[in-house]
Amino acid sequence: MRPVIHRFLFTAALALFLFAIAQPRALSQQKPRPTPTPDAQDQVGKEVITINEVRLPVTVIDKNKQPVTGLTKNDFLIFEDKKQQEIRGFSDEKSSLPIYVVVLMDTSGSVAGKLKFEQEAAKNFIYTVTQTRKDRVAFATFDQDIKLHQDFTGKLDDLDKAIDKVGKPGNRTLFYDAIWQFCDEKLRGAPGRHVIVVITDGDDNNYSNATLKDAIDIAQRTETTIFAVSTKAGLSGSAPGVEMGTVQTSVDRELQKLCEETGGSAFFTGDVLELERAFGRISKELRSSYILTYTPTNNKYDGSERHIEVKLADNRNGVKVKTRKGYRAIADNLKK
Repeated sequence: MRPVIHRFLFTAALALFLFAIAQPRALSQQKPRPTPTPDAQDQVGKEVITINEVRLPVTVIDKNKQPVTGLTKNDFLIFEDKKQQEIRGFSDEKSSLPIYVVVLMDTSGSVAGKLKFEQEAAKNFIYTVTQTRKDRVAFATFDQDIKLHQDFTGKLDDLDKAIDKVGKPGNRTLFYDAIWQFCDEKLRGAPGRHVIVVITDGDDNNYSNATLKDAIDIAQRTETTIFAVSTKAGLSGSAPGVEMGTVQTSVDRELQKLCEETGGSAFFTGDVLELERAFGRISKELRSSYILTYTPTNNKYDGSERHIEVKLADNRNGVKVKTRKGYRAIADNLKK
């Protein structure tokens, strides 16, 4: 009987071993979606508050691409699913909040030859857009891993060192997972404007658990504006047509959609001077933005997609209103 018992024990041990090594892979393949919690006391005794307001960072640009300032609450109209909403909260550029910026650099193999351009673009964005005494910047990279190299800081020297230390590229591109992770873990509770600038060729190659839709969803729900610098234009000079705002491929269109749906912009140029001018415009936009808040008349958290449109009450010609274009109705929560 002993050989039979030994074979049974060996088979059981082998089964347990195979189950154990399979678990991490199974977990890694799950979508990185947070699970909403009910209004109650959580397991560590912190009060959980359901958010039932929508907060919109809004920038108004005139026909000369300059920010329009001096507007009031009465100058704006908000529509959700074509139904007008009551504006309950308003703040203008005079009471602007600090900006929390996450700079995400693509270090996958497809951009291996453009590292210097990426580093220059990252530094230029930080130097041009942020105010070091007020704003905070974090720096991270993504390939087959997502790495935070420098947490939020106002020290330019620390950011420079972190950017300069980026070395050997990786193999894969966890682009959408990186967007999801930093929106959810770093920007969700940050006390100010939320911005991500991502420097990438835009091609996720289907390696992420998250999708483009997931990335837009989490950015919208965490009030994060995304700007992108495409590396596809090459090491120097500009790709044909991109100076006029055109895009080349389906990947470019997806990158553009990610930015526009969150109220940001995508730049398709390899010209560093052109980028500096673009970053200067972004800085003006962020410093001249308005914050509008409303409580949706449709207060059901049913997971549906809600479309948002913000207009000026006087319908000025040539004026563009930039903000996120919607959100998914999920009962997000914050813990006090």
